[in-house]
Amino acid sequence: MGHIDPSLVDWSRAQFALTALYHWIFVPLTLGLTFIVAIMETIYVKTSDEWWKKTTRFWMGLLAINFAIGLATGIIMEFEFGTNWSNYSWIVGDIFGAPLAIEGIMAFFMESTFFAVMFFGWDKVSKRFHLLSTWLVAIGSNLSALWILVANGWMQHPVGMRFNPDTARNEMVSFWDVLFNPNAYTKFLHTISSGYVLASLFVIGVSSWYLLRKREIKFAKRSIVVAASFGLLVSLFNLTTGDDSARQIAVDQPMKLAAMEGLYEGKPGAEIVAFGILNPDKKLRDSTDPFLFKVAIPEGLSLLSYHRLDAYVPGIHQLVDGSKEHNILSVAEKMKRGRKAVEALAAYKVAQKAGDKEAMKQALATFRHYSAYLGYGYLKNPEQAVPPVATTFYAFHTMVGLGTWFILLFFLILYAAITDRLQKLRWLLWAGVISLPLGYVAQEAGWITAEVGRQPWAIQDMLPVGMATSNLSTSPVMLTFWLFAILFTALLIAEVKIMTAQIKIGPKEHDHV
Repeated sequence: MGHIDPSLVDWSRAQFALTALYHWIFVPLTLGLTFIVAIMETIYVKTSDEWWKKTTRFWMGLLAINFAIGLATGIIMEFEFGTNWSNYSWIVGDIFGAPLAIEGIMAFFMESTFFAVMFFGWDKVSKRFHLLSTWLVAIGSNLSALWILVANGWMQHPVGMRFNPDTARNEMVSFWDVLFNPNAYTKFLHTISSGYVLASLFVIGVSSWYLLRKREIKFAKRSIVVAASFGLLVSLFNLTTGDDSARQIAVDQPMKLAAMEGLYEGKPGAEIVAFGILNPDKKLRDSTDPFLFKVAIPEGLSLLSYHRLDAYVPGIHQLVDGSKEHNILSVAEKMKRGRKAVEALAAYKVAQKAGDKEAMKQALATFRHYSAYLGYGYLKNPEQAVPPVATTFYAFHTMVGLGTWFILLFFLILYAAITDRLQKLRWLLWAGVISLPLGYVAQEAGWITAEVGRQPWAIQDMLPVGMATSNLSTSPVMLTFWLFAILFTALLIAEVKIMTAQIKIGPKEHDHV
């Protein structure tokens, strides 16, 4: 790792994080709003009520703005794999590229084709074909998310592959193992359902603003009923997928789980922290209390992770230093085995050039024996295996806390709408407006938890981030970071301005779609 410029790694990570965080401002709204629009159009086709058509077209207009601007960040992010992360792309491109290729060929083309019909075809195709196109856009956008999250899930828990020592690449041996990777489908379900929650908050927030301004009363009430009903259902589903995701993390990424909970000392019947403030002076292996203050649920983490109150949950200390009692290898031991794998791979290459088949055979056998620890051979010290605890902890608890609030909000708003008390409860309408930006905070916090929590790995236990970068100088990465920051900020400002303008116009005058 000595030849790798740490500043290049940091700037490459910063650039990708910048792109991903901006990209995820646009994507979840598209994932959820497509379904809300499809539900509204279904009501229109079933009832032939022109008011529902006008309602559908208004939300569809806002969807189109978001879809168009969000496309740019996604394309740039895929290009970054080839520019800033070419070593990563070389080593795992055979596996990582497959779901992304399927996403482009199948899902993206499907949603793009029918998006044109949905947006421009109101008076050019039949009602039913237009409705079908709207539903296919919703399905297509979510299929795009499926294949992207299959790729991301594989990074969190690599399966269905083997390492080819001749090419120094991982090659897919089972597409179905990659597709049905438990980490992939739990991540997919949790991610898309969180997008549905955000879209519901978006519709509720905008509609609540109308009610506070005493505008578009009928439109706002109808929209709120649809969005709150949809939001309540998907937020409860999101809660169950979050539970499944936590159990998968406990199995595949125990260090991430320990960081999410600030758990330094493992124990049976581990508590879960409902709210806490971490001690900034806490260091690895010292006896300082990790928390300045906390409110915890006894045995909650054991129950969440393994569905047993007395289950043992390892802490950061056990995961770094090992535990014979619980059959946990220390990171130092994994690093020793990893270096043997690295040395055996180098020996295999030397023997291959020399044409020494016996030496090749011996080196390959040694490599196969230690290959599961290959990634650890590139770590500098055991402490490097610990992710940023504070960032992971606060991001996770922000996501969970806001997710809990959203469930309550959907219930209260739906109940108030059904009982026709919504306009009287101005505090609840303001809560709906304020919760819209909070929805974006929860989205970003979720991704920070997922990605920061698995550091230092580009691919869990296989490839450290430092080994995944391209062989570039730092200057062009720094330059493009700031160019992208300006570009993405400009795109976000443009989206907010355009959407704000359309919302101010309102559905009555919104006839240009």
